[in-house]
Amino acid sequence: MKTSLKVHLALFMVSLIYGATFTIAKQVMPLYVKPFAFILMRVSVAAVFIFIFHSIFVKKKITDKKDFLQLGISALFGVAFNMLLFFKGLSITTPINGAVLMLNTPIFVAIFASVYLKEKISTTKIAGIIIAAGGALVLMGGNSFSFSNQTLAGDLMVTANAIIYAFYLVYAKSLMQKYHPLTVTMWSFMFGFLVVLPFGANEFMAINFLELPAEIWLGIAFITIGSTFLTYVLNAYALQKASSSLVGSYIYLQPVLAAIIALISGKDQLTTLKLICMLVIFIGVFMVSKKSVNEKTSHE
Repeated sequence: MKTSLKVHLALFMVSLIYGATFTIAKQVMPLYVKPFAFILMRVSVAAVFIFIFHSIFVKKKITDKKDFLQLGISALFGVAFNMLLFFKGLSITTPINGAVLMLNTPIFVAIFASVYLKEKISTTKIAGIIIAAGGALVLMGGNSFSFSNQTLAGDLMVTANAIIYAFYLVYAKSLMQKYHPLTVTMWSFMFGFLVVLPFGANEFMAINFLELPAEIWLGIAFITIGSTFLTYVLNAYALQKASSSLVGSYIYLQPVLAAIIALISGKDQLTTLKLICMLVIFIGVFMVSKKSVNEKTSHE
């Protein structure tokens, strides 16, 4: 039985929202809102929305106290660490760079699945990892492979975020299958809030809310509600119903959508080098996850 249409629609919406996030977030930070303050706003607003929805529609509890440890680890990797690295990195790199580097996530999903879920890595997957890693290296270093590039630090942070998020997609799957996805997401954000609070408190207090333009308020609303609350709920739903590889594979759409949005808004330029790197990474991640996605889909 094929994966349900609802899962695919949920994952497409996640990719579309994340594709717009790269450009919209750059409009807000770091000029109006610093990265860590933005993270604190994302987690706190999303946590409130998730708590309200969970209290009204789900009302499920964690039945095994031992699972709180796994929830705490999921919060660190799925909410706190990956958000802090992603937004700090995005603040000092370009929207297209960030979107393309996130293509590394499915590669590391395959690696972590082989270790944590004991899935075998084929020769094709190994070749895909090498190819995609090469594309990412060229993207970060440019023609001269110079580590003095002004976006390099941000590129490295976004790459680290991709690795951390990949671990979350594999590690949290058992929780999503045991409990309602909104229950897991709620606790992850509650624990995550405690972690990001000390990082973002000072930057949050420095925001001059009275002088924020209307379009910046709209950008903040989109990021906190759309690319945080909605995407995490939709991803949690998909992770409960489908494989980690299938969820990760939809990241392929993000750089394409992000590039189109960034180009239309005039926030970035798609150079020949970036286009080549995008194609190389796309080929690599396709090789990594093609078999696992097909196998999982054929069983649902």
